[in-house]
Amino acid sequence: MKVDHDLPEPAYRQLAAILRDQIAAGEWRTGPLPSVKQLQQEHDVGRDTVLRAIEILRAEGLVFTVPRRGTYVSPRK
Repeated sequence: MKVDHDLPEPAYRQLAAILRDQIAAGEWRTGPLPSVKQLQQEHDVGRDTVLRAIEILRAEGLVFTVPRRGTYVSPRK
């Protein structure tokens, strides 16, 4: 699934929804999420868009970030 730049919904919200769905589907059970650069390339978005999407998921408690190590899916409660 890709970000649709023609939709009125901001790209960062679309990306957050895509990543949320991938997390719910069980991707990235072990290891970090793809890098910011990889997410930029896969979804044709800018760095700030990726960082805002990750911040949304972090605020929802779905992911956590370890500085210089990456962003990981939070353990299920």
